Amino acid sequence: MAMKKGFRALVDEAMAQVQTLSVDEARALLDAPHVQFVDVREIQELTREGVIPNALHAPRGMLEFWVDPDSPYYKPAFAADKTFVFFCAAGWRSALATKTVQDMGLERVAHIEGGFTAWKAAGAPVTAYEKPTKKA
Repeated sequence: MAMKKGFRALVDEAMAQVQTLSVDEARALLDAPHVQFVDVREIQELTREGVIPNALHAPRGMLEFWVDPDSPYYKPAFAADKTFVFFCAAGWRSALATKTVQDMGLERVAHIEGGFTAWKAAGAPVTAYEKPTKKA
């Protein structure tokens, strides 16, 4: 089956339409109160590789549902008056995620070039993943 548009074309289109931050640029924003890092990797990746401190985990497969206030899965964290910095392992999923939430109406969004792999290779802060505790 011939694809009309493969993943590479989709990623390239997204990259051309979203803000991309270098690891150094993103690292400078890590503790900024007006910025929320968003990890779109799968839970297995977080467990295996670690996480960026205080990043919100929003699995790529649920992102649209978590961002849309009309969704039964909506997460109020996405209504915060913040800049959202998305990342995945290599920057492909996060480019697509950033483009999608930008199309949905989030205005201040960006993603990290090279993703978590580049972040970790640069010696930027990484912590072990801790499973969230259930709220009472």
